[in-house]
Amino acid sequence: MLCVIFLPIALVAGGSKLCPHQCSCYGASELVDCRSRGFTHIPHSVPHGTWLLDLSGNKLSELRSTSFTGIWVLRVLLLSQSNMQVVHSQALSSLTFLEKLDLAYNELRVLPPDFSQGLTSLKHLKLSHNALERLESHSLEDLQSLERLDLSHNHIQVIEVGLFRGLTMLTHLNLAWNQLTVLQGGLLTMQQGLGVLLLGHNNISKIEVEALAPLQTLTILNLEANQLRSLKFKVFLNLKTPSTHLQMSENPWTCDCDLHRVFSKILRVRHLHVDDYVNITCHSPLLLAGASLGLMHSQLCVAETATVLIITGTVMVTVVAAMVMAERKRKKKKMNLEKQGNDPMPWESYK
Repeated sequence: MLCVIFLPIALVAGGSKLCPHQCSCYGASELVDCRSRGFTHIPHSVPHGTWLLDLSGNKLSELRSTSFTGIWVLRVLLLSQSNMQVVHSQALSSLTFLEKLDLAYNELRVLPPDFSQGLTSLKHLKLSHNALERLESHSLEDLQSLERLDLSHNHIQVIEVGLFRGLTMLTHLNLAWNQLTVLQGGLLTMQQGLGVLLLGHNNISKIEVEALAPLQTLTILNLEANQLRSLKFKVFLNLKTPSTHLQMSENPWTCDCDLHRVFSKILRVRHLHVDDYVNITCHSPLLLAGASLGLMHSQLCVAETATVLIITGTVMVTVVAAMVMAERKRKKKKMNLEKQGNDPMPWESYK
């Protein structure tokens, strides 16, 4: 009975001291370094006790459903710059203790619907610098412990509402350098603890009124280098946070009195700070292209107000003049009628 119990343990312990050919192992083979060794597949001889496996810089091309069989205690998996094109279904499902996964600088276009299955302990996921175009609503749903998600430098145009539904522990979300056009309401409903939201260098031209409302601890919101021309103050009024730093330069702002009013209100809200306000420049009207909104906005509003007053005054003068003319015509008509009433009738002249 003792042999049956201890033999597998002995085999595991013995296996944990082995090291894959061409790799370097440290700490009783708990740290396995296989960087840039020309591997085209995950080596099968990775020790069972490995908790860090670095396979970055290889030529793996794909992750199969059996790639990590037996390496169940793995906590850190580094696969960046590995020419990865496909992650197959169930490829990562056995890594229930994994805390960090780096898949940056690869060639991934899609993620399987069950990509996150089994990754319930994952805290940090890097998918930056890939070719992702769209993320399905179920591909990340099991990442209940995820704190940091980097999806920057992809080609993402659409994010389905519900994608981040299961990511209730998320504190840092990087979506910069993609092709998003709208920040939808309902997208971040479960991210009350989100502290950093990076959306710079997209094509965002619209922020829906309720998009930021659920965020209670947001400290940094980066919206620079998008396609924003105007803003609605209610978007930021809904943001109930102790202190949030906004970054919004390099957008094609339409500098008018409405924009001035919105920024004036934002600047008066104690918990909102526009870090790059002096760098926010006008794109239109053409006469003001390149001018700093921070230096020009009050003059713009005064000029626009003066224009409105002039137009209003002109309209009022026109209306008054029309009323005067109408009154004159009415009096003249009345006088003519009275005159006609005093003139003798034609037959009276023959009497």
